[in-house]
Amino acid sequence: MEKSRKGALLLLLLALVVSAKKARQPRCPHSCTCTKDNALCESAGLIPRSFPPDVISLSFVKSKFTEIPKESFIHTPALHLLLFTANELESIDEDAFLGLPHLEYLSLAYNNLESLPKDLFKGLDALTKVDLRGNQFTCDCKLKWLVEWIYSTNATVDQIYCKGPASQLDKKINDLQPQSFDCITTEFASYQSLKFESISVEAFTFGQDQYVVFAQPFIGKCTFLEWDHVEMVFRNFDDINSTSTVMCKPLIIDNQLFIIVAQLFGGSHIYKRDISANKFIKLQGIDILKIRKPNDVETFRIDGETFFVIADSSKAGSTTIYKWNGNGFYSHQSLHPWYRDTDVEYMEISSKPHLILSSSSQRPVIYQWNKGTKLFDRRTDIPEMEDVYAVKHFKVNAELYICLTRFIGDSKVMRWDGALFRELQTMPSRAPWSSSPSPDYSFTQVYRWDPKKGEFVHFQELNIQAPRAFSPVSIDNREFLLASSFKGKTQIYEHLVIDLSN
Repeated sequence: MEKSRKGALLLLLLALVVSAKKARQPRCPHSCTCTKDNALCESAGLIPRSFPPDVISLSFVKSKFTEIPKESFIHTPALHLLLFTANELESIDEDAFLGLPHLEYLSLAYNNLESLPKDLFKGLDALTKVDLRGNQFTCDCKLKWLVEWIYSTNATVDQIYCKGPASQLDKKINDLQPQSFDCITTEFASYQSLKFESISVEAFTFGQDQYVVFAQPFIGKCTFLEWDHVEMVFRNFDDINSTSTVMCKPLIIDNQLFIIVAQLFGGSHIYKRDISANKFIKLQGIDILKIRKPNDVETFRIDGETFFVIADSSKAGSTTIYKWNGNGFYSHQSLHPWYRDTDVEYMEISSKPHLILSSSSQRPVIYQWNKGTKLFDRRTDIPEMEDVYAVKHFKVNAELYICLTRFIGDSKVMRWDGALFRELQTMPSRAPWSSSPSPDYSFTQVYRWDPKKGEFVHFQELNIQAPRAFSPVSIDNREFLLASSFKGKTQIYEHLVIDLSN
């Protein structure tokens, strides 16, 4: 009798354990039809997550759900086949198929998909077949990753076609090359705003450190900033007090730092950095009879000798070149007087030193260095270019260009053809004050060189109030654009490279 009761009790316990196991087994979701290894779902509102863990095949046909969320099948790791057919999918999470190491067949056919999230198939190493037919793929940078994946995968991918943009319409995606996608672009993004107004900006390297200096006309200062490699910002370094400062031009000779401080009143001066005292000291003044109203300063070297030139915009002054003699700077040559020069630009044309002087009273004049006399001789002017305020030069693929900013009228870009400068293109601008046409009351326009068109195309607008000067600088493998503002905060922008395929 005792053995009979124990046997009955054991059978009861076994029955309870089996019943509990069955209770824990996920049931086939509503609106789905399940067999031992397979499930077919139609008209499901959301993707069910309660499939048996050992199911190896799932099919979703004409379902009502519009998205495939993250880790939708994380609890069905044994899946070998997954079908989505004729659904109205609007989005698929990039981790939708995470946790499916055994998936061999994936069908996303006829779901009106325009794109797919990057690396959607990452981790699906067992894939042998992917069906993406019947979708509305836009073959832009967002789909570049799929082209790269098709190019590198061992899985078979049925032929699919581009449905946009117009330039790619009906092209075979399987035949596209990753390098055919131009997905790298750039932009200038605001990086640091400085709480002062400025009229000029210069960047320079001294003692392996990077510095910038701004001329502040209203408070009479040359403000120096240095790059902080830890905080990754420009921080205060030093100041030179002056009067009505229009330019602070750095000049390095034999590891010595000089600053040419051009002032509207009180005469201009040259300062030298005293390393031991860790401050700037005044070295010498500049002849006030020749330089009465300085407007621009340019530094250059010819045959191992160091010079600087100051453009004078007064009626009685004269644009003058100064030369370093080992102890100080002395007047080397006075160029044309009485012309009220507003800008001077040094450049090499056909490997020969030249100066271009801009003036409010005549066309830009080109001077060429005479090796025999060691003086600049007037060579020619730039025809039909009256009313030029400033000239800046640059090179593209070893070709020399100049940009001419005018008091009134459009700015112009000209190219040197071996004999003279010829007009390349006109850039619309309204009363610009710098070489990147920048009126006081409108956005600064940035143009980018287009090698295919052989000209500059509009690239970006920058909101700088009354800009007066720009200076690019490279630090720690980063590119910055410094922008002075005569009536607002001085701005620093970072040049960012953006991959549109990410």
